[in-house]
Amino acid sequence: MDLQLHDRVLIVTGGTRGLGRATAEALVGEGARVLLTGRSPEAVEAAVVDLAPAAQDAGGAVLGVAADNADPATPSRLLEAARDEWGRVDGALISVGGPPAGPATRMTDQQWTEAFSSVFLGGVRLAREIGTALPAGGALAMVLSTSVRQPVPGLAISNGLRPGLAMVAKTLADELGPAGVRVNALLPGRIGTDRVAELDAATGDAEASKAAAVAQIPLGRYGRPEEFGRVAAFLLSPAASFLSGVALPVDGGMTRAL
Repeated sequence: MDLQLHDRVLIVTGGTRGLGRATAEALVGEGARVLLTGRSPEAVEAAVVDLAPAAQDAGGAVLGVAADNADPATPSRLLEAARDEWGRVDGALISVGGPPAGPATRMTDQQWTEAFSSVFLGGVRLAREIGTALPAGGALAMVLSTSVRQPVPGLAISNGLRPGLAMVAKTLADELGPAGVRVNALLPGRIGTDRVAELDAATGDAEASKAAAVAQIPLGRYGRPEEFGRVAAFLLSPAASFLSGVALPVDGGMTRAL
């Protein structure tokens, strides 16, 4: 299938590692022009160097901008950078990272407040500012979690914030739909990223934690980042032109809710 991504301009936040990086790889492999972000200038530069050969081979391009999703100026900076380089923006993957792990009974007000500022408000701001700037045929995809549908043990803050972001995405799909802009959410489960490895390790027995999670996944394994990246690239592409307002699990069947 031709995803029709060649020469389309897409912003990928959190694009230096994990699911954002996997999506950036999938997009440049389809010939898209990708502006990726991360908080570390060094990580951004390294990601651009790594992706540049694949982008060139596919006829696309990659540009990096160091940016903090919690900074109110970030959306306008990213839009300006993409427009200066390529003249337009056609869509964005909004990946805001994971808040600190821990049970609800132990998370402090400060941890909740900081996570709300970066994960929730940062995600809403990016979606609002970029979404309203997109032309007809544009697309947003927000990277959330299966905690939208059911709580993940030990991730109380994520369990609290992600469902709200999913409803924001659904609301934006209603509001931006008449302008021809699609908005969807992605709900990754246990994908083999550094973040998931860190969560497994934090239990004190990484192998036991992974085994327990795998036992709940009908496909019997953790997902690979590139598997997520391909799904995200499809959602952002014109090939998914009649998909909007969807919260799509990418979890190997782990989520028990419909």
